[in-house]
Amino acid sequence: MNRIVGTAAPWLLSSSILALLNAGAAAQVPAGASPASGAVPAEQAAPANEPKPGAEAKAADATPTTWAGGIKINLQIEGGAIINPVNPDNGLNFGQLFTDRANQFVMNQALFTVQRPIDPKSADYDFGFKFQALYGTDARYTQFMGELNRTFATKYQLAFIEANVAAHLPWLTEGGIDVKAGQFATPLGFETIDPSTNPFYSHSYIFNFGLPLVSMGALAVTHVSPMLDLYLGVDSGVNTTVGRGDNNTAAAGTAGFGLTFLDGKLTLLALTHFGPENPSRTVPNADGFYRYLNDVLVTYKASDVLSFTTELNLIRDDFGLGHGPANGFGIAQYVSYALNESVTLNARGEIYRDDNGFFVAGFRGYHDFMNAQLGFPAPGLVTAPPTTYSEITLGLTWKPTLPAPITGLMIRPEVRYDYALTNTKPFNNGSDRGAFTFGSDFVLGF
Repeated sequence: MNRIVGTAAPWLLSSSILALLNAGAAAQVPAGASPASGAVPAEQAAPANEPKPGAEAKAADATPTTWAGGIKINLQIEGGAIINPVNPDNGLNFGQLFTDRANQFVMNQALFTVQRPIDPKSADYDFGFKFQALYGTDARYTQFMGELNRTFATKYQLAFIEANVAAHLPWLTEGGIDVKAGQFATPLGFETIDPSTNPFYSHSYIFNFGLPLVSMGALAVTHVSPMLDLYLGVDSGVNTTVGRGDNNTAAAGTAGFGLTFLDGKLTLLALTHFGPENPSRTVPNADGFYRYLNDVLVTYKASDVLSFTTELNLIRDDFGLGHGPANGFGIAQYVSYALNESVTLNARGEIYRDDNGFFVAGFRGYHDFMNAQLGFPAPGLVTAPPTTYSEITLGLTWKPTLPAPITGLMIRPEVRYDYALTNTKPFNNGSDRGAFTFGSDFVLGF
């Protein structure tokens, strides 16, 4: 087994023991207290009038006295390891992208953010911006086509996630309209590129294979009422910029709605992204074949310490493998329970069907993911036959209190089991029907 197992295993074990000891020593969260960071209800169950549940809400603290006073600068670092006892020959944890390197400790992200968030509840005009750059192994999967794609020849790469301007416009409705234009992370889905808003280190199949990651264009959220938000946007496509950064010549878009009930305890967010996504380089008449990425989130905050989130996903590509459409669909269930102010227990169960063996894949080469999107050869591409995947992930988030200048520390040990419900063997270099992995990461903010 790779020598990294010898160094990473103690880190995984010690982080788990420390978190569990902390869970037993601390008192129960009092009524009205917020769960620890990483618990779903604290940030993900935001009212539907938030542009992206869990991603933008945490940026809005106290109202600044001046426009410049609202500018925030943040550096966040994430590192971790996923231990696969089988140690597959190709070195991949198949079914995972951002945590795909088996038995290697990596720095997933050094995430630098400068932003001036807008207040979506303002009764007046409000203007802001966001710039976010990511350096680390995650950048292999978060790059915009046409930006920095071959600048780095290693697994550590650079990507610009956000580069946009935003405005709150008190128009048409009492709640007004929030607009952003430029580059931004997708509003679809429960899990996010920013690890601090996720309950786990590893990602779901839905996040990895059923959602766009980043887009370039414009997105408007109209706050029709305290109960209803409407989403409408236009962009260049999934993970694309413009010109050479678009793998075809057609535009794409986002549409959907958000609903809020029971004073914010129950929310629903239903969004779709649609447009041609196949590369013109390899697909004749690529502009005529649409890809539809549909996602529905239902979050219920049962109490101050317990929440449930259900995610439904359907993706369809009209071209597929060239002989008919390809379909993928899945459901994921999340449960989070805050033991105390520092520790939250998390669980995720998921079933995902790749009906044509089209969407779920692994990428051994550092540029294979980008090359596949652009229509270039991807020699390290790893595929599997049509399969119904399942995964169960159990873990916890431990957030100890530390002094300034550290703004937050999260440690998230987890155990995950992936299993093919069909008679296929996609895991461990095509040798196994199932795979156990053990992992942990830390997220440190300044």
